[in-house]
Amino acid sequence: MSKKKKKEPYFPNNWEEISNAPAEYFDSLLFDQFMDWKMAGWQIPSSVNCIIRQHNVETGKVKEYVYQREHAARKKLTKMMAEGKYEFYVCNEDNIHHLYPQYIPEYDDPLA
Repeated sequence: MSKKKKKEPYFPNNWEEISNAPAEYFDSLLFDQFMDWKMAGWQIPSSVNCIIRQHNVETGKVKEYVYQREHAARKKLTKMMAEGKYEFYVCNEDNIHHLYPQYIPEYDDPLA
């Protein structure tokens, strides 16, 4: 005989109460402070060297890769750049980079 799974308790969503609350209930935050807090305040575990999120431009599928070693991440990035069909983000403890396939003409390029 199999046991029945215990149902998780329901926690109500109180978004209407928060939405209807007066603005005085919330601390004001300057835009620069918000950007520093949320956009520049990312943290990744010390065991992770970098995270790569790839977006396939042709199919629209998104995959994410987590690497502990830099040489493995470089190998994956080199492969993705050679294929030229991925837009991707690379995040490490210092920076977040957005890279995408695009033809960049030279100053004397006749195709430009």
